Amino acid sequence: MKQKWWQEIVMYQIYPRSFQDSNGDGIGDIPGIISRLDYLQKLGIGGIWLSPVYQSPNDDNGYDISDYESIMTEFGTMADMERLISEADKRGIKIIMDLVVNHTSDEHPWFVEARQSKNSKTHDYYVWRDEPNDIESIFSGSAWQFDETAGQYYLHLFSKKQPDLNWENEKLRQAIYDMMNFWIGKGISGFRMDVIDLISKLPDQKILGNGPHLHDYLKEMNQATFGGKDLMTVGETWGATPEIAKQYSNPANNELSMVFQFEHIALDEVLGQTKWDLRDLNVPELKQVLTKWQTELGNEGWNSLFWNNHDLPRIVSRWGNDMTYRVESAKMFAILLHLMKGTPYIYQGEEIGMTNKPISDVSEIDDIESINIYNERLAQGYSKEEIIRSINAKGRDNARTPIQWSADDNAGFTSGRSWLSVNPNYKVINVEEALKDKNSIFYTYQKLIQLRKDNPLIIWGDYELLDTADNIFAYTRSYQGEKWLVVANFSEEENEFEGVFRELITHNYPDKPQKVLRPYEAFVAKMGDDENE
Repeated sequence: MKQKWWQEIVMYQIYPRSFQDSNGDGIGDIPGIISRLDYLQKLGIGGIWLSPVYQSPNDDNGYDISDYESIMTEFGTMADMERLISEADKRGIKIIMDLVVNHTSDEHPWFVEARQSKNSKTHDYYVWRDEPNDIESIFSGSAWQFDETAGQYYLHLFSKKQPDLNWENEKLRQAIYDMMNFWIGKGISGFRMDVIDLISKLPDQKILGNGPHLHDYLKEMNQATFGGKDLMTVGETWGATPEIAKQYSNPANNELSMVFQFEHIALDEVLGQTKWDLRDLNVPELKQVLTKWQTELGNEGWNSLFWNNHDLPRIVSRWGNDMTYRVESAKMFAILLHLMKGTPYIYQGEEIGMTNKPISDVSEIDDIESINIYNERLAQGYSKEEIIRSINAKGRDNARTPIQWSADDNAGFTSGRSWLSVNPNYKVINVEEALKDKNSIFYTYQKLIQLRKDNPLIIWGDYELLDTADNIFAYTRSYQGEKWLVVANFSEEENEFEGVFRELITHNYPDKPQKVLRPYEAFVAKMGDDENE
């Protein structure tokens, strides 16, 4: 596989509403992001995945777009966006835009016209039926909504304000490619593609993901937009297997650079149930899944590496210990992931160990998905306590509380009233404190990013899982005669690990590791020339 810049960098996801407010309206904005670029440069990241900043009525926090070529007024102007691209570039940081083309807002001019009549020129840009079937929306309830004016039902796999686009229409596809080229012309470095595996669907046969024309559309998109340019593309593909991921990301196929797969993320869900039906994480299962993705892509595809994003709870609260061992477990997750093969993604606040923010009542929820599941499960007879427990574990607001910059009011995020309340632990957990403490989680991330820049072994090395106790996750990376050992105690208990190494590279406790690993202890070390040394 020919070496690309996106294989060597670490990406950082910004959720603009919650990153930094510059004008006191309580909502993060683009000038706020610009004001924090020096911080991101200090961290060492090479690219920003920017969650949507397009014009939107905000039914689903910007993932319902009403104009792809305008900036949401709350976030700033197109001039601000152009300045962000330029200022990031000066610091060696590339901007990756979020591309949401499975659906639009019902306020997009295409849909406004489409619903006027069956003969309108954009009617066929969307998926209409005279009779609905029993497909359910991912946000609960029927995925079909009757439109009085059109006299038909339209498909919405998400909110009813997010009608699905009909990718079978060639004119629609061309309009999307024109929009992508508009942004490429602005100087962005690529796209993260929201639920891209849903764009080819056969709703009458209930085929919604990985439909028959998916790869045809991606090849066509590649040719019409980013193909032949030095850009990065990453697809959000919930249904991907390693074989499917190779189809997407093998350079010979001319589709995408890489995909996000979510197999590891579903391991604390009851099999065959929804994400709200919880079970404990089984560490051997996690080892097996992550190892499968490390080894089966081989050199035919490329991996993305992540624990967190805007849709997922904070990993330190989810699978770590966000109280007694918050610092140790946050560093353990960082070390375990960043030494793997693939492009790592840090979600804003992860680098300082931000935690989930539990709620006690539905009135505290902002997220449409959590509100819908609360009402649906209440009607099904679940107790309020049960539903709140699931939302506290898995709700998307956990990731969306504002970044904790300092111990000042509203954690330094805004001088006004924050759109979503700040986690009360901001006086202890914040960027200012992290930068002052040389042993903070921030500096662990900074070191891991630098290690990747300095060591081709991390990018290209072979991966091998070691046979250890259930709660020890240990693997080696080997490249051109050099071998590194990565060990993590994925547990609050002490665990023994027998291993000899030559030189310690990084470690999440202040003193050297011994034969008995402490809770959440993790380290990286160089092994001797003889692996049995």
